[in-house]
Amino acid sequence: MKKYPIGIQSFEVIRSDDYYYVDKTEFVKKLFESGKYYFFSRPRRFGKSLFLDTLHQAFAGRKEYFKGLFLENNWNWDEQLPVLHISFGAGIFKDTDSLNSRFNYLLSGFAEEYKVKLKGKNISDRFDELVRKISEKQNQKVVILIDEYDKPILDNIDKLETAIEIREGLKNFYSVIKDLDSYLKFVFITGVSRFSKVSIFSGLNNLKDISLDSRYSAICGYTQNELECVFKEPLKRVDLNAIKKWYNGYNFLGEPVYNPFDVLLYLDTGEFRNYWFETGTPSFLIKLIQDRKYYVPELESFNAGDEILDSFEIDNLSLETVLFQTGYVTIKNKFKLDSEYVYTLSYPNLEVKKSLNRYILKSLSQVSISHRTKTQINIRKALAAGDLESINENFHSFFASIPHDWYRKNRLSEYEGYYASIFYAYFTATGLDVTAEDTTNQGRIDLTVKLDDKIYIIEFKVIEVDKTKGSALEQIKKKKYSEKYQQKGKKIYLVGIEFSKNDKNIKNFMWEEEIGTFK
Repeated sequence: MKKYPIGIQSFEVIRSDDYYYVDKTEFVKKLFESGKYYFFSRPRRFGKSLFLDTLHQAFAGRKEYFKGLFLENNWNWDEQLPVLHISFGAGIFKDTDSLNSRFNYLLSGFAEEYKVKLKGKNISDRFDELVRKISEKQNQKVVILIDEYDKPILDNIDKLETAIEIREGLKNFYSVIKDLDSYLKFVFITGVSRFSKVSIFSGLNNLKDISLDSRYSAICGYTQNELECVFKEPLKRVDLNAIKKWYNGYNFLGEPVYNPFDVLLYLDTGEFRNYWFETGTPSFLIKLIQDRKYYVPELESFNAGDEILDSFEIDNLSLETVLFQTGYVTIKNKFKLDSEYVYTLSYPNLEVKKSLNRYILKSLSQVSISHRTKTQINIRKALAAGDLESINENFHSFFASIPHDWYRKNRLSEYEGYYASIFYAYFTATGLDVTAEDTTNQGRIDLTVKLDDKIYIIEFKVIEVDKTKGSALEQIKKKKYSEKYQQKGKKIYLVGIEFSKNDKNIKNFMWEEEIGTFK
């Protein structure tokens, strides 16, 4: 897969000489006419860099790259502006020295390109001097485009002291912009995270955040209409519902969009795989889940207020905010409670749901890949066959195989949510239709699993907390959870699973069919 030409987002090549155009250039005109200073965040591999390149070529007046696109006949091509396109995407920033080295490299490169000499010693002075001199020499205002503004911080997010030092270095650099207003034509800053203006963009109060502005929700990503119209030919033999289930679902308070990285690779290979997820391992995120003993089934659906969408700080990280901004959960619904908005969040699609739970399962168990895979295969077969005894045996064997040393170093197994999280992660990583905290008119089912003509209603207990044997199964029956799923042709299994945190395994595994005999 190649990009044509020079990486503009609107031009994508799928195979050989087949060109498909997703025209996002109307957003360029809308942004330019509506404001001057913008901030825009999206998860990685979502096309932010490509859109910045589109802005770059438009402001540089390169009309030849926009043939057949909206902007071709809707832009002043006579005005060619100087553009400072700054990117922190290259390399890893281990400390402030590597950050300063990158700053100096960029500033020197721009000075050479525009043939100006910089006399300043420190970085902020050189940046200020660069913009002023270019503007005066060209007799034009300057465009500043900053890509991956937060990468130096995110590279060190697990090293608090270093991350804070780098944040201060970035703040010193970005704060220069506020005093250059009369020299600037347009400023656009992108990144993954949304750190507060106070901590990063000190004094730049007119920076407009459009990350969750419905008018700009489709700047990056493909809408359903774009997918079906632009890629009509390669999609002729594709199950549209399947591709939607795998790769659509990202919602930024506008129309849901597909991850473009996934779509293009899928159309190139014809195989459903976790393309986006494989481009970055969420190690820090998994560590947060472990450290905070997060109840993993809640990822299926949880509510949060505006704080979930707000910026986060290095020394006060919210797990839910990190999940949202990095693309592992997305907005599914928005409603008003009194005078404030509440948002329902969940996985965006099947790719993320399956892949993230595989990583979570690995972190929760420390069992070999071969053992986990074998257990997954056995459990799926057992669920398809309605073989509850086999499910019990496989999970019991799995918990027994967790090394004792893991328990010695980790206290997660002392918490009820740990055991439920293991079951949930196993089922979702296998691609099953799983609903956590499944709502009924009598309460919430811990876990509902659907496969073919079978529905499993599961309740979890820890015997050290509730010492009555069989209480998990009795709760399902007492609250009549199965009534929600009494459909013709469906077999319903009621499953009560009781753990012992002392034995670190399943203590009681009981079930019955909806019309069967107690086991």
